Amino acid sequence: MIKKEKKVLLNPGPATTTDGVKAAQIVPDICPREKEFANILERLQCDLVKIVHGGDDYSAVLFCGSGTICMDVCLNSLLPENKRILVINNGAYTSRAVEICQHYGLSYIELKFRDDELPVLHEIEDALLKNDDIAVVYTTHNETGTGILNPIREIGALAHKYNCISVIDTTSTYGMIPIDVEADNIDFCMSSAQKGLMAMTGLSYVIGKTRLIIESEKYPKRSYYCNLFMQYEHFIKNKQMHFTPPVQTVYAAVQAMEEYFFEGEKNKFLRHKSVNDAIHNGLKKLGFKEYIKKEQQSGLVISAIYPDDKNWSFNDIHDYCYDRGFTIYPGVIRGTNTFRLCSFGAIDASDIHDFFKTFEAGLKKANVEIPVKYIAG
Repeated sequence: MIKKEKKVLLNPGPATTTDGVKAAQIVPDICPREKEFANILERLQCDLVKIVHGGDDYSAVLFCGSGTICMDVCLNSLLPENKRILVINNGAYTSRAVEICQHYGLSYIELKFRDDELPVLHEIEDALLKNDDIAVVYTTHNETGTGILNPIREIGALAHKYNCISVIDTTSTYGMIPIDVEADNIDFCMSSAQKGLMAMTGLSYVIGKTRLIIESEKYPKRSYYCNLFMQYEHFIKNKQMHFTPPVQTVYAAVQAMEEYFFEGEKNKFLRHKSVNDAIHNGLKKLGFKEYIKKEQQSGLVISAIYPDDKNWSFNDIHDYCYDRGFTIYPGVIRGTNTFRLCSFGAIDASDIHDFFKTFEAGLKKANVEIPVKYIAG
């Protein structure tokens, strides 16, 4: 295997991949309608369910696209007629869910919280109590724009108490933070191969209770390409994705899956945690403030606040780091200037130590004062 130059991506996906995953894409050409490829897809779907401990009651349904396609699929496919979705919104990605509801003309209630605030459970219960037409409760596990970790187990329990289904966007936690769909009261979750699985962009998946997928057949059809039951049914009948799959990306995902199980759920989680701890320590040493309290963070995304220094320029620091093999990412928090450092991908704490040497050198080159300063405290 030819060893590739390693780029350390600290953005929230696509993540740094292993040489094995990169090489897995170089395979003999194959028609995706062949039985051989169908067997690969079937095994992949079973393994995707296994990662979240779903058992025989859950199925994985594959789609071509980025993580947002799964948000679209779940929101438009799982809402019965004359029912509403409760969107628990405390960040950029649950705001995107609201936009999807608006685009389809879905009936929804938006329960809005600040970006740096955990959802308040009694307010969620109050909304469910007062609106008996809510059928779907939707939120995000890790709000990737800030790094806040939402209490999905408690939210799911409330959804079930009021006979609703719990749909959780786990795009940026799947395969990194251990998830047990039964214990966590999750009816549907989702992700994309380029995130926690550390594979390639272009393959995403919804994992949900099979009986609820089948039940959704009688719901209004709001999309052709992005309908959950249609894609599920087509594979059950034909052992093929309904539309042309990203063949090479699937092979990369299969290799990434093998590497996931070889590393193990616990060890992988601990590695991501060690990367996150190293990021915390590096930011603290340089004096950077974090937007979310550490005890509320997911351990995967840190939003650091721009320092009050006339010489600070995110773009300049980004370019300095990028030219030396490290990628940092802008923030998406309205009203606050932040950048994000993420502990996704095939990296470890030593990569973070190397990054901070480069980052500090970039700050010094730009004449940014170290430790960085903030006017308000």
